Amino acid sequence: MRRLKLVTRVAGFTVLLLAAGCGTLPTNVERTESHTLAGTADTSLGKSVAVWADSHEGKSGFFPLPTGLDALGARLALIDRAERSIDTQYFLIKKDEAGLVFAGKLVEAADRGVRVRFLLDDVFTTARDEALLLLDRHPNIEIRLFNPVARGGIGMVNFLKDFELANRRMHNKTFTVDNEVTIVGGRNIAEEYFQLKTDSEFVDFDMLAFGPVASGVSASFDRYWNHPLSYPISSLKRDAGSYEALREEMLLAMNTTGRETYLRSIETPLVKDLVDRKAMFYPADAEVITDDPDKLLNEISNDQKILVTRLATVIDRAESEVVVINPYFIPRETGLDFWAGVVNKGVEVTVLTNSLASTNHVAVHSSYAGYRKRLIEAGVELYEARANATSVNPDTGEKLDTLTLHTKLVAIDRRYLFVGSLNLDPRAIDINTEMGVLIDSAEMVGPMVERFRARLPGFSYKLEQDEDGSLEWHGLVDGTPVVETSEPLASGWLRFKAWFQKIAPESQL
Repeated sequence: MRRLKLVTRVAGFTVLLLAAGCGTLPTNVERTESHTLAGTADTSLGKSVAVWADSHEGKSGFFPLPTGLDALGARLALIDRAERSIDTQYFLIKKDEAGLVFAGKLVEAADRGVRVRFLLDDVFTTARDEALLLLDRHPNIEIRLFNPVARGGIGMVNFLKDFELANRRMHNKTFTVDNEVTIVGGRNIAEEYFQLKTDSEFVDFDMLAFGPVASGVSASFDRYWNHPLSYPISSLKRDAGSYEALREEMLLAMNTTGRETYLRSIETPLVKDLVDRKAMFYPADAEVITDDPDKLLNEISNDQKILVTRLATVIDRAESEVVVINPYFIPRETGLDFWAGVVNKGVEVTVLTNSLASTNHVAVHSSYAGYRKRLIEAGVELYEARANATSVNPDTGEKLDTLTLHTKLVAIDRRYLFVGSLNLDPRAIDINTEMGVLIDSAEMVGPMVERFRARLPGFSYKLEQDEDGSLEWHGLVDGTPVVETSEPLASGWLRFKAWFQKIAPESQL
């Protein structure tokens, strides 16, 4: 009896705690519908694009951004040249050096009269609501959060209360200026994506593009911006303090440490070539592919998996070669059958993903590891990034500690290239929304794949099976062949975590 009373009291206390910790999303939210600005051909970017397009028969232009500092510099240089509009859509922005400089330059553009629309997913953004709201108070800046968790009470309680919807996120990443030039790819707005970390190295990839493809990205942005799941930050948070105080703090930071980061990024040789119009762009036809934002509101079904279904169709038509670079690769049984089918057609399939030592999501690796032998047996050439294949820190002359792969690319027959936000795991395929661009350019893709294959042995391990069926990791370290028989460079503690996290539900990874 005493035990029953205790259980009853605990249950009652839990109910009260949950009730006290709950908040609700506002209803009847005023969302002023807005769309991409037309008539931007008379901007400086529009004129440059028109000159290029006149000699390229209506194709889009593309320029790869494989290094982080170049990718940041390209964004900041475009912000500096914006005249009418900036539309930016990201999974997260952090309150760090990259986030500061990016936000500071957006404010400068808004001061010039540029309309800024900033759409953010809510859950993993670490920038404070108060700071976002203060930025939103600028007359030319509007910030919206996509599928936000209710404010008020305890955030985690709100998330769990609305788990079915809150668990589903917008993972899209786009950045478009004057509806003329866009950047798509895998990077979020945080230091690690732009080579600003001094202890680790994220390997990522973006693509700068202009022409018809930019209009396609803008159309996708508008669909998300005007969707019922897109909430103005002002509808979620009202008490934010002084806008002028935040502005002064931001300007001070921009003129000190932020100034150094800004100059480092816009003065790279690649960005200088872009600014001076010396860069050579690849002309190509392209297709913008995006999941519908309604995907988050519907039951998981093949009809909702627009992006991965389209990409699978293109891969299935491959004639000779498919190269997949993806940080989070969980094929599941359907994926095993799919990749085996591609290989059985005589197509060479190469997959590069993270090793246990290089991954930043151990639970994902725990699930992926269970498929490695069967992938190899199906004929897939499987590689894992080597965690210590890092570059040198330019400030210290020493190698960075850890390399982590974050690139999301698929190259097909050295002609087609998909670049975007899509991870090849259940969360990306079933739960979140994703977007990307499929480019048709043998001129660009062929040399990219050649360089990748030439460099692959130096920064990865190839997985093979010995005569007993056990895994081996074959690498080339400083020109010397090495063979590892267990997870290379992973500590005992990391291996324990990988073993323990096998309990995580695969459907959520």
